[in-house]
Amino acid sequence: MTRSPFSGPNRDSDLVAWFAPWAGRRLLVFGAGYVGGTVARVARAAGLEVAALTRNPATAEALAAAGVDVVVADFASHDWHAQMPRDADFVLNAVSSGGGGVEGYRRSYVEGARSLIAWACAASVPVRAHLIYTSSTSVYAQGGGARVDEASDTEPVEENGRLILESERVVRAWPGPWTVLRLAGIYGPDRHLLLDQLRAGATELAGRGEHHLNLVHRDDIIGALVAAWRCPERAADQVYTVADGCPEAKATVAAWVAARLGREPPGFPGEGAGLRRRQVPDRVIVSDRIQRELGWRPLYPSFREGYASLLGA
Repeated sequence: MTRSPFSGPNRDSDLVAWFAPWAGRRLLVFGAGYVGGTVARVARAAGLEVAALTRNPATAEALAAAGVDVVVADFASHDWHAQMPRDADFVLNAVSSGGGGVEGYRRSYVEGARSLIAWACAASVPVRAHLIYTSSTSVYAQGGGARVDEASDTEPVEENGRLILESERVVRAWPGPWTVLRLAGIYGPDRHLLLDQLRAGATELAGRGEHHLNLVHRDDIIGALVAAWRCPERAADQVYTVADGCPEAKATVAAWVAARLGREPPGFPGEGAGLRRRQVPDRVIVSDRIQRELGWRPLYPSFREGYASLLGA
C-alpha cells in the first residue's frame, strides 16, 4: 500500500514540508483565522510569497511578524481590492462569521464571496488561480444517523446553513478552477471545547450523548487543501466532504477524554437543558470521495489520535 503523502506526526515542520515544493509561488489567504492563519504562516515558512486578508489587527500583527503581507479590511467590502496582488498561484477562502448572528454570516460568507468574485473578475485578465473554499457540513439537514456525502441533498434547516450554501453558489462563479471543502467539526491545537470543558470540571455537556460526533483535525484540513492543490485537474470545480471517517457517539468521546483526565464520564441532559442554542443532527459524514480521488488520508483517523496529541501537548 502506498504511503500517504500526508502521514506523519503533528509538527509544524510537517505542515511546512507539504508546501515546500511550491517555494517561490504566491498564495492568497482570505480569512486568516484558525485554519487560514495557520496555512498562511506555514506556507510562508516554506518559502511561498503569502498575502492574507484579515479584519483582526492582532492577527495581522502576528502574521506580519511571520513574514506575511497583510491587508486589514472587511472581506465584504471592496476596500481591499486594490491592495491584494492578483498574480496568485493559489487562493484560499477560509473566512468565518466572526460573530454577529445571521447578519454576520450573510456579510462574511455571502457578501464576502461576492466581493471576492468581483475582485477576481475586475481586470481585463481575471484571476485564474485555483481557489479553495472551506465550507461546512451545516449545509446538510439529515439526521437519524443518516450517512451523508457529496451526493446527499443540501436542504439546511437553519438560516446559517442556508447562507453558507448560498455562498457556495457564489463561489462557483470564480473565473478559474475552484474546489469546495465541506468541513465537519473542527478541532486541534488551541481549539478543543470538549477538552476544555472537561478540564474545567464540567459534569454535563450539551447535546445528546448518543449522537454521532463528526470531527476533522485542523492539520487534516490543511492536508485536504494540499491534496486539492496537488491534483488541480481532478479537484477542479468539485465539492468534497472532509471528516476523519470515524464518527463516534459523543458520550463515547467524552468518556474517553474524561478517563485520561482522571474524571468521571459527563452526563448529557439532551434537548431543553439550556446548555446550547441548537442540537446538531445525528448523522455520519462520509469522506470516501476525497480519499479515492485526491489521495487524502487523515493524520488523525479518529478522535483518539487527535485528542491524544492534544493531551500530550
